[in-house]
Amino acid sequence: MKKKWLATFVFGSALFLVACGGGDKEDNNDNANNESPSNETTQVEIEKVAQQKCGTCHGGNLQGMGNYPALNDVGSRLSQDEILDIIENGKNNMPAGLVKGEEAEAMAKWLAEQK
Repeated sequence: MKKKWLATFVFGSALFLVACGGGDKEDNNDNANNESPSNETTQVEIEKVAQQKCGTCHGGNLQGMGNYPALNDVGSRLSQDEILDIIENGKNNMPAGLVKGEEAEAMAKWLAEQK
């Protein structure tokens, strides 16, 4: 049983690495003018992260639930810096560090645009 699990893990890891690796030459050619990646792609990815990390407490549409405030209009109440501070340090029932680094910064920017 352990050998089967190990083989599955190794195969899955190899598949993951193949799927995620490479592609640098294409990426450099696509952004030859030093343009940033499509905002639409980034926004879609951040929305998915928000649904995964925030939806359980703040609701599927981030409309708020119980003691958890709505995030679908948080940009009308808080600045991007205030949102980032809450993401990084937590507040009330919100735990710190659910999203970190550049992903936290991108999420704070996206949430600040929700008005």
